[in-house]
Amino acid sequence: MAMTQAILAFNAGSSSIKFAAYEVDAAHSKLALICKGVLDRSGEDAGFVIRGAAGKIIEKNNIATGPDSDVTKALMERIEPLLGDRRLAAAGHRIVHSGPDFSAPVRVDSDVLQKLDALTPLAPLHQPGCLAPIRSLLAMRPELPQVACFDTAFHRDLAPIYRRFPLPLEYEAKGIRRYGFHGLSFEYIAHRLRQPQARSVIAHLGSGASLCAIHQGRSVNTTMSLTPLDGVMMATRSGAVDPGLLLYLLQSEQMPVSGVEDLLYHKSGLLGVSGISADMRALIASRDLRAQEAVDQFCARIAEQIAAMATSIGGIDVLVFTAGIGENSPEVRRNICARLEWMGLQLDDSANAQPRDVISTRESKVQVLMIPTDEEIMIAQHTREVALGAVS
Repeated sequence: MAMTQAILAFNAGSSSIKFAAYEVDAAHSKLALICKGVLDRSGEDAGFVIRGAAGKIIEKNNIATGPDSDVTKALMERIEPLLGDRRLAAAGHRIVHSGPDFSAPVRVDSDVLQKLDALTPLAPLHQPGCLAPIRSLLAMRPELPQVACFDTAFHRDLAPIYRRFPLPLEYEAKGIRRYGFHGLSFEYIAHRLRQPQARSVIAHLGSGASLCAIHQGRSVNTTMSLTPLDGVMMATRSGAVDPGLLLYLLQSEQMPVSGVEDLLYHKSGLLGVSGISADMRALIASRDLRAQEAVDQFCARIAEQIAAMATSIGGIDVLVFTAGIGENSPEVRRNICARLEWMGLQLDDSANAQPRDVISTRESKVQVLMIPTDEEIMIAQHTREVALGAVS
C-alpha cells in the first residue's frame, strides 16, 4: 500500500515565514490541511505558532536566531513530526520576483536559483528571504523536489498598455517592465469570487499593499510594477513618488544610492508620515494628529487607485478587501469606502464591524466583500501540479 504523501508550503517574507503542510490524496487531486503557522523573525528571538487543521494551537515557542542559525531547519524539526506516517513529497515556495525568465511555477534547480538570486536588487526586502528556505532544504534534503511559485505569474498576460513603461522599446527588451506582485493572493481571491465575469478590484492591504483589476478571472491591471516599491503607500515603503524626487535626492542632496533605498523601503509610508509607527493598529489607536494623517493618506491613496483600477476594466461590480489590514481593520475599510460613495458604493456599518463576507448594503451599486486570503494553499496547489504531475 502506497504511503500517503504530504506537501509543505513556505511563504517567506522579509521578517516572517508563513508555512503550511497538506496531505495529498492518492490521485493527487485534493489537498487536506494538516497544520499551518507563522514564524516572526523580526526580533532577536523568532517566535512561532503552529495550529492544527481546526485552528487549535499545537505549539507556541521561540527559535533563537543569529548569523549562523537556520530557522528553516528549526521549523522542519517541529513540522515533520506532525506529518505522522505521511511521506514529504515536495516543498513549494512563494517567490516575489520572477524576472522575465519565468511566467509560471517551476521546479527549482541550481540554474533557476541563480537566476532568481540575480533579481534581488528588484526586491531587496523579499527575494533573499524567499530564497533562504530553498537553500536550507537543498542542503538538508537535496533529493526533495522544490517548486518556485511566483507572485508575478498572475499578471503575466497584462496588455502592452499596462505592461510597458513609457520608455524606449529597448528597455523592455532588457526586462524593464511592469510585472505586478501579490499574485498568489489575487489568484486565490479570483477563485473565490462567485461571479468570475464581474468587474472586480481586489485590495490586498498589509504591510505591503497593492491592488488588482480582474475581469473574467484574469489580471488586467495592478498598482505595483517593476518592483514591490511602486503603487500605493505601505507600512514603511513610499509607494509611487515623483521620479524627479530621486534625481533631486541623488544630485542636489548628494544622498548615496543606499540612502535612497533605505529611505524609500524602510523609512517612508505609514512610518514616515506619522513618525510614530508602521503598524496600522497603533496608528488607529493613537490620538496624535500625525497618526491620523498617515491613516487618511493611506486610505486616500487606496481609494484613488480603486478608481484607477476600475477604469482599466470599464467600471466596478465588486470590491474585495483582503490581507492583514484589509481583513482586520473595519476603520480602514470604512475610511476607504466613504471616499467612494460617489460610485454608488454603500457600506453596511454593522456587517463591516463584524465583519461578514458581504459588507455592503443591498442597495449598493458595488458589492463590497471581505475575503481572507490564503497564499499557502495556492503554493501547495501549484507545487502538487509541478512536482507530482497533478492537474487541478
